[in-house]
Amino acid sequence: MRRLLFFLLLFGLVLIGGAGLWYRSYLITSSPGSGEVIVVIPKGAGVRGIGSLLAANGLLENDIRYLGLVYFSGLKTRLQAGEYSLSRGLTPPEVLQLLAKGSTLRHHVTIPEGVTAEQIAAIFEKDGWVKRDRFLTLVHDPLFVKNLGIDAENLEGYLFPETYTLVRYETDETSVVRMMVDRFRQVWKELEVPENGSLSRHQLLTLASVVEKETGVAAERPLIARVFFNRLAKKMRLQSDPTVIYGIRDFNGNLTKTDLKRETPYNTYVIPALPAGPICSPGRASLEAVLRPADSDALYFVSKNDGTHVFSANLTDHNRAVQAYQR
Repeated sequence: MRRLLFFLLLFGLVLIGGAGLWYRSYLITSSPGSGEVIVVIPKGAGVRGIGSLLAANGLLENDIRYLGLVYFSGLKTRLQAGEYSLSRGLTPPEVLQLLAKGSTLRHHVTIPEGVTAEQIAAIFEKDGWVKRDRFLTLVHDPLFVKNLGIDAENLEGYLFPETYTLVRYETDETSVVRMMVDRFRQVWKELEVPENGSLSRHQLLTLASVVEKETGVAAERPLIARVFFNRLAKKMRLQSDPTVIYGIRDFNGNLTKTDLKRETPYNTYVIPALPAGPICSPGRASLEAVLRPADSDALYFVSKNDGTHVFSANLTDHNRAVQAYQR
């Protein structure tokens, strides 16, 4: 009996020792290969589900040792959902610590100056950050706009163009719109806005959006802004093609004389005032241009077909420039 007990004890010790070595080898063994692998942990994925995903990507073995590591290390409720860029060659504890820290992948999405809300929605939808229709519904929701503290019918122009950092499962239509409007407000506060100006913030933003669409040459923006201010002061029509285009639904790319005569709230060939609202999201430079326009008596400008313009103070000189560059 003593001999049997001795052998059973010895067998137990060997078994425990072997299991310990087996478990220890799991903790210190790195996954094979090199490079990065993208792993998406969905919300609601349990411990076993996470283990299956990690195993499927070759980052660890999904056996009882994985469960033991999760429970013994207190990580059961700490593993976070998200998109991760994980390096091959990490040990199982290193992989799980990254999930516990929430070291999710950051994406950078750039919104260029001069794009419309519809174009912004398309950019974010392309990589699955938003649903276009939901995004635009928020942009045109009067109650949502009001709750954001914006005194306008919609958020066209208030979605500031910039590079934004986004994280999977932390981003939706509401968060993106709020983020862009918050950035607009921050930039506006940083600008030196003249007190007691003749135009409201919304009007200045509207004018800045027209300046943004009229030229891509930074040096010209303050001068173009001055032309529009001069025309408004003389109650002249702005006669800006981009405003006409914005007011045409499903514009086909060919602006006609009929289009210039079409009555819309944005056709500045018809209305002797600013368009009904912004026609795009202007950048900081265009905002600064309308806040500090150039000193000039110019009333006209015409494209030189190289991205720059000729500016004139009277119709005679303007017509000469048109003859020289457009006919």
